[in-house]
Amino acid sequence: MEKLGKQISQDYKDKTPILVCILRGAVVFLSDLMRTISVPVKIDFMSISSYGNSTQSSGVVKIRKDIDVDIVNQDVIIVEDIVDTGLTLDYIFKYLQKHNPASLKICTLLDKPEAHKIDLKLDYVGYEIENEFVVGYGLDFAEKYRNLPYVGILKKEIYT
Repeated sequence: MEKLGKQISQDYKDKTPILVCILRGAVVFLSDLMRTISVPVKIDFMSISSYGNSTQSSGVVKIRKDIDVDIVNQDVIIVEDIVDTGLTLDYIFKYLQKHNPASLKICTLLDKPEAHKIDLKLDYVGYEIENEFVVGYGLDFAEKYRNLPYVGILKKEIYT
């Protein structure tokens, strides 16, 4: 976490990036991450739906809550909990890009490279993990397990 915060602080020296947290999974990560960033930041939130009660993205992305701040000519960092297929994040990236930010980068706590279905440039990655379904530290399955203080692999018998 501190490594990510230090890198973001160096990359945005003399700037005030807007951290756009993807709800709900990334809120715990955002809370800890922003306390490790030494430059001023602004925060905003988007809520996206693509999983439902499944362990795999449905592929249908819906914006449930849009950003409130104007990001035109602003430096923006998307803060995500996990990159799985990359399809949802690609949608978010392209959507925010239409708002003409000065820069747009991606920060994720967890990345599953084996699961990617598209190429995405991830600028800040906490950890690369195997292609397992994980919960805790904000990540959920059917709205359960978010409050675990760690990230763990969910046993298949729980969701099959």
